[in-house]
Amino acid sequence: MIAEHHPSLMKAKLASKRLEQEMRCILRAMMTFDARRERLLFWLTAIVVLFAGLGLRDPWPADEPRFALVARQMVESGQWLFPMRGDELYPDKPPLLMWLQAILLSITGNLRLSFLLPTLLASVGTLALVRDLGRRLWNTEAGAYAAWALLFAVQFTFQAKRAQIDPLLLFCTTLSAYGLLRHLLQGPDARWWYIGWGAAGLGVISKGVGVVALLLLLPAVWAGRRRWPGITRTSARQWLGGIGMLLLPILAWLLPMLWAVKTSQDPLYQAYADNILLKQTAERYANAWHHHQPWYYFIKVMATQWLPAIFALPWVIPHWRAALRARDARILLPLAGVVLIVLFFSFSSGKREVYILPALPLLCLAMGPWLADVSHRPIVRGIAFVTALSFALTLLGGGFAVVLGQPGFEAKLAAIAGTENGNALGWMLVIAGAAGLLAALFFKSVRGVAGLNAVLAALWLSYSLIGYLVLNDASSARGLMRATGQHIGKDAELALVAWKEQNLLMADRPARTFGFKREAALQLRDARAWQAERPEQRWLLVENEVIDNCFKPDSLTAMGIYNRRVWYLASAEATLPGCLPMQR
Repeated sequence: MIAEHHPSLMKAKLASKRLEQEMRCILRAMMTFDARRERLLFWLTAIVVLFAGLGLRDPWPADEPRFALVARQMVESGQWLFPMRGDELYPDKPPLLMWLQAILLSITGNLRLSFLLPTLLASVGTLALVRDLGRRLWNTEAGAYAAWALLFAVQFTFQAKRAQIDPLLLFCTTLSAYGLLRHLLQGPDARWWYIGWGAAGLGVISKGVGVVALLLLLPAVWAGRRRWPGITRTSARQWLGGIGMLLLPILAWLLPMLWAVKTSQDPLYQAYADNILLKQTAERYANAWHHHQPWYYFIKVMATQWLPAIFALPWVIPHWRAALRARDARILLPLAGVVLIVLFFSFSSGKREVYILPALPLLCLAMGPWLADVSHRPIVRGIAFVTALSFALTLLGGGFAVVLGQPGFEAKLAAIAGTENGNALGWMLVIAGAAGLLAALFFKSVRGVAGLNAVLAALWLSYSLIGYLVLNDASSARGLMRATGQHIGKDAELALVAWKEQNLLMADRPARTFGFKREAALQLRDARAWQAERPEQRWLLVENEVIDNCFKPDSLTAMGIYNRRVWYLASAEATLPGCLPMQR
């Protein structure tokens, strides 16, 4: 009797009972898991959520119009080696995304399709890599749950639906990790080893930091030296071959570019090479000049933008701890990759939330084997259901507050979105909230996680199918440039002063520019001289901050607010003859 109540024996019995309950949950989940139906549902959901709205909008700031403009100029000029932004070289980013956009623009002839397709296809590729790697390392269910977690992680979906470099970089880093892990954990597989290195090289010519996936090699070497089971030995020849594959895509871009710089003897091309090779890489990391954030910034990013996937951590961490005690390299390598990527970017004073995006697929992959169990726990299902209901009701309530005539809500929503059509955005929220509420009630608390994902899907779909249409004219500057063209007439010439990429991209005619990074006062001076050559036919589109004392205020034509900037049209008569601008 005493032995039966011994504390250690009681703990063992409790642990055994808990383990038995967990195994029942896992078996119940496995019995209800239909792989074929799940796969069809997943890809249907992914395609609908990610591709919804394709073709309904133009490029939006901050970065989309810049890359689309560069890509269009590549197609129009035939100059693909040196990206151009208007009449200036664009040295801030390597050209891989712009090349892909230009290729697709050449094929489709449609800018609205070509500017978004590379990132959408890259995001689909990332999901496929995570699903397949999870299946190979554990089982079909682990890969499926990892992919679902990634698809609805807020940061992943948000970035996938934007034409920025980061989704392309994410595909390159995930492909690199996939290739390396196929060799290290399931090898030897020299082919995938070399693909992993080559993908890192492609990542470098997409955004410079594509090598972060190679940080996985550090825990692999560490575990290999401590003889962890499951780590494939890699020969010196394979290491050298991997480095060669890393350099191959980089040199394929770099050597022709440097040769052209050397043979041109043009200081502008030399400045381009110096900028993209030094300032935008090593200097930007070691001595960042913007986006300064505290050391803990990425903790906040993960806690908010990696939802709802990050919510599973409290239930997954004990499994990780047990796996690491058992020397399971399948958990060590992706988890160490997450930590090392976050630490790598934390050491730089310049931080943006997208920098750590390459760590997110690795985190979802490491959680995959236990997400089925976590999602079937009553407490998790309940919390997810309550969250889904609360989120849907918030969207519904906020939308009705705008639609039913609360001026404060409508004005605030319009100001945030940068449009005057706050009422339409209110209806967008109503539709998203109503659809999300119906979905949450349909799935009920029994399938709370599915209900939460459905609410998120409803928001993304309403934003894509309604928000794109409502916001496009103001966000893309299409409305501004259309109104400008109508006002000056089809035969007039137009120059842009203190312009943004979307202005030149959306112009209905070839527009004259006088530099992009040049001081605005110098742009205005040259624009006035250009206008004076044919005063009856030439107009200037000028941003409000550049208006000086040499303009006649009553002769300027207000064009409205676009991208939170006030724009004016100025004919030659709007400038005072012989006036000298006052220096600010």
